[in-house]
Amino acid sequence: MIKIEDVENTQNQWGSGIVKIGQLKDSPKECRMYTLDFINKMYNFEDGSVQFKPTKASEKQFRNDIQGALSYFIGSDSDYSEDGGFAINPWTKVEFQNDSINIYESMALAMGNYFFTDLEGNKTKVEYTFAYIKGDTGELKIILHHSSLPFSN
Repeated sequence: MIKIEDVENTQNQWGSGIVKIGQLKDSPKECRMYTLDFINKMYNFEDGSVQFKPTKASEKQFRNDIQGALSYFIGSDSDYSEDGGFAINPWTKVEFQNDSINIYESMALAMGNYFFTDLEGNKTKVEYTFAYIKGDTGELKIILHHSSLPFSN
């Protein structure tokens, strides 16, 4: 059974990975390799598509395969011309603030806000819902990632 601490640890790993991608942006080959490894470690693409709706995507807003996820995180894919590479911003910190975590044996759902801190110390608040499953080796993998900027008038 999944524990709340498992979800929180996975969220911290995800946030650290996003920060690391930004740190590697000046080494494109290393950044790409790290990002592919990050996606394979954090997301459950090995079992098929992942429901992935990232924050700053509107033309092709659903990224249910590795190619779409990679483009969202680091850009440079002509199939996704709107992508500038969200993770190469770069961010210095990612903080999750869970509103709720629901656990159903080998699946967990988390919803709340996460905050991305840029180089100047400015924070961007983003709303998210993630679903995780527990893999054969006990690690959590993301099967649903939905995030969006808060509504404003």
